[in-house]
Amino acid sequence: MGNDIYGALREGFTDPVRDVLWGHIYLTPPLAALARSVPFMRLFRIFQLGPTYGTYPGATHTRAAHSIGVYHLARRLLLNLAERGADGWLTFTGGRSFLCAALLHDLGHFPYAHSLKELSLASHEELTGRIIRSEPVKSLVAGAGGDPDFTAAIVDVKLPGGEDRELFFYRKLLSGVLDPDKLDYLNRDARYCGVPYGAQDVDFILSRLHPQAERGFDIDSRGIPSVESILFSKYLMYRSVYWHRSVRSATAMIKKALLAGLNAGVIAREELYNLDDQGLFALMASRSLPLFALAEKVRDGCLYGAAAEFPFDEPVHRNLLDINRRFYHEQALAREFSELTGRRILPEELIIDVPEPVSFETGLYVTDERCFFSESSSVFKARGVDGFIRTLRVIRVFVAPEYENSIKSSIKLYDILHKKEKWLQL
Repeated sequence: MGNDIYGALREGFTDPVRDVLWGHIYLTPPLAALARSVPFMRLFRIFQLGPTYGTYPGATHTRAAHSIGVYHLARRLLLNLAERGADGWLTFTGGRSFLCAALLHDLGHFPYAHSLKELSLASHEELTGRIIRSEPVKSLVAGAGGDPDFTAAIVDVKLPGGEDRELFFYRKLLSGVLDPDKLDYLNRDARYCGVPYGAQDVDFILSRLHPQAERGFDIDSRGIPSVESILFSKYLMYRSVYWHRSVRSATAMIKKALLAGLNAGVIAREELYNLDDQGLFALMASRSLPLFALAEKVRDGCLYGAAAEFPFDEPVHRNLLDINRRFYHEQALAREFSELTGRRILPEELIIDVPEPVSFETGLYVTDERCFFSESSSVFKARGVDGFIRTLRVIRVFVAPEYENSIKSSIKLYDILHKKEKWLQL
């Protein structure tokens, strides 16, 4: 077996996996063993898009399928960059570690998409790093030609090693505007949801990349339309799929139930690590807490409806960013809505949903225009990207279905929701 980067990327890839999106994906036997390991098999039991199948029934693809796709694109990306000059600073062990990192990057991901994202838990990148440095994955990574510590550090940037030039390069490749993760999930999610928004021309994108040790890679101006396509596709996927109101409702209900369980001490944080989708529901079903009924409602498709929605305004609504403080606003709003409808609405029957910040990375350098993407000839300037974010970040007030119409039809609803002092209190 060769000792250079080309040996890492070309030798021994004899085990095919048939993928819906990319066709045949080839792994070495040791990489295939990683994809059969117990920690990786858990990813087959986690839907990539969590509750989205309730709106888009085809969205039942898994974290495992996505991870294999990311590995495939990572191998193509690295080989492309190596052939264009990156081979001067890449090694066999580093290359195999990068392939392992791409395959395993979601190993610590939580179940049910991003329902647990706002809770006070270790990040999934940190959990992934822990799993990679533990058995059996540690020995399997070494058997695949990688360094377990180096592989973990590619995924979890909080781990030491940032001065290592090759490590820093791989970190840049795995996270950015044209990273293999994004190229796979936009294409894969669009395919399985049956929407046209996410499809990207991966072959052309790879042809416009030029390796750069500190930045990962640059593009030339011919690649600008590809970046624009990704930015707009991401926007459309968030607006139509990822943050569809029904998806937000299901996610908010699960989040509210879990927050109550954590605050009451009914669930320990460590119990939420290494679960799959069904395990998450089973955990809540096994514990006694009234709010866990929300999880049962989600599982049965009985979602809360959006009684109101309005744009997020940072100066006015900043208190809502704290999920624990949000609970007190929910109590106050439940009282006001009770007066509005003449029916008693309990705090557990109302949820204020605030989407987390979403980024549209535009830090690529355009070589022939000698500037960064946001300053290039692209139509996507910083102000336009900020407009994307403002349009997407919509606060929704979800309520039990029996109250939805009476609240929405009230002429006083606007006055209740747009009193600035209301959100600045507590």
